[in-house]
Amino acid sequence: MIACDTSVLIEYLGGSPVPEAMRLDHELRSKNVAFPPVVLTEVLSDPNAGPGLVQSLSSIPMLGTSAGYWHRAGALRARLKKLRLRASLADTLICQSCLDYDVPLLTRDGDFRHFARHAGLKLV
Repeated sequence: MIACDTSVLIEYLGGSPVPEAMRLDHELRSKNVAFPPVVLTEVLSDPNAGPGLVQSLSSIPMLGTSAGYWHRAGALRARLKKLRLRASLADTLICQSCLDYDVPLLTRDGDFRHFARHAGLKLV
């Protein structure tokens, strides 16, 4: 199982031939993908997202939150901010979901390298 971030999902939905979108297509066909909740929220925040997109994405499993999730995410973000590294709230929540489920993240966003280096996030 892998997770994907918003940047990859947007490329995939736009039909981009970038390697990450092609990998996501393969993993979706294999039913080997789950979304961190924030990714779904970000994509569905597009005012042009239609009901077909909502229905399509709803069939893909989501990584739920477990007890202590918000505390762990807060501590994770504080750790990176203390190191003066970029740690957006959305990226932190995506990372925490992946850490909690021990799944690697498929991303195009270089900001996740900080989470990989300092928090043990696995990247695809």
